[in-house]
Amino acid sequence: MAGPRQERAVQTRDAILRAAAETFDELGYAGAGVNLILKRAGLTTGALYFHFDSKEGLARAVMNAQPETIVPRLQSEGLQRLVDITLFWSHLLQVDPLLRAGVRLTGEQASWGGSDVTPYQSWAGIMADCLREARGRGELRAGVSPEELGEFVTEACTGMQMFSSVASGRQDLSERTIRMWGLLLPGIAVPAVASRTEVSHERLKVLIG
Repeated sequence: MAGPRQERAVQTRDAILRAAAETFDELGYAGAGVNLILKRAGLTTGALYFHFDSKEGLARAVMNAQPETIVPRLQSEGLQRLVDITLFWSHLLQVDPLLRAGVRLTGEQASWGGSDVTPYQSWAGIMADCLREARGRGELRAGVSPEELGEFVTEACTGMQMFSSVASGRQDLSERTIRMWGLLLPGIAVPAVASRTEVSHERLKVLIG
């Protein structure tokens, strides 16, 4: 069991990460000064540098925290879990600064000298895990590669949220995600699974709770 000191350290790190995410989300990497982040977190410079070695290190932590906002909160399995991840993602990108900042920083990182593909690879790996489970459950059509499809869905979602951001401020992202699965499911899932996989605004409401 973690002691009080360790719990405080975890809480402090989380507070810094959340404050940084809110600031990066609003101002981008260049506009998010360390002092602004610390003021929002209500913490000292020493606290920040105890947990993160630099502003860039903090930005990378925000980028790589994206799955934590979604994956632990879902209970479904197999292909439905993959669909649920993308549905919940489409909602949280409208309301969760940590996810939004992670996406923004990942896309903008070349402007501050970054070239970290890890966030994309992490999502592709999570999706491939769902698809491997789906294959083991007999949900996928023959010849569907979990690894290739997991990477493709990651690529599709990346482009889709960029399009939606410009077109509607991401207000239509959930609708676009539902449409994506309407196009993909018949080609990747066996017919019985494609017909019972829930992809709808009603399903999203259940996930949001």
